[in-house]
Amino acid sequence: MKRCRYCEETTRQNRAGKTNTGSQRYRCMHCKHKYTPEPKQQGYPESVRKRAIEIYVDGGNLRRIARHLKVASQTVTYWMIDVGEALPNAPLLNEVKEAEMDEMFTFIGDKKNEIYVLTLVDPKPAVF
Repeated sequence: MKRCRYCEETTRQNRAGKTNTGSQRYRCMHCKHKYTPEPKQQGYPESVRKRAIEIYVDGGNLRRIARHLKVASQTVTYWMIDVGEALPNAPLLNEVKEAEMDEMFTFIGDKKNEIYVLTLVDPKPAVF
C-alpha cells in the first residue's frame, strides 16, 4: 500500500495522473497533498555526458554529437557550458620574454563590417 509522505497515512490514497516521465502520482484524501512514491530518474546517464565530452574534445561539433547520441543539440551545449565553467582558470604568467602574433582580417555579415583578429601566443608555454 502507498504511504503519504506528508501525513504517513496508508488509507484513502487515490491515483492522480502521471508525471512527464511516466511515474504514477497519488493524492492523499486525508491531507489533500499529491505525491509520487517512486519517481523515475530524469536526465541522461553520466556515461552519455562523458561520451559527448570525448567526441567534442576529438573535434566533433555540437550538432553532430547530438545526432550521434540521440539527444537535443541544446542539451549538448548545456553540458559543454557546465564542463567549461568547472575548469580552473588558466594561470597568469608574470613575465613573457617572447611572443608570437598572428593577424587575421575578415568580414562579419557583409563587407561593411570589417574586423581584425589578433592572437598572441607564447611559443614556449610554462610547464606546471
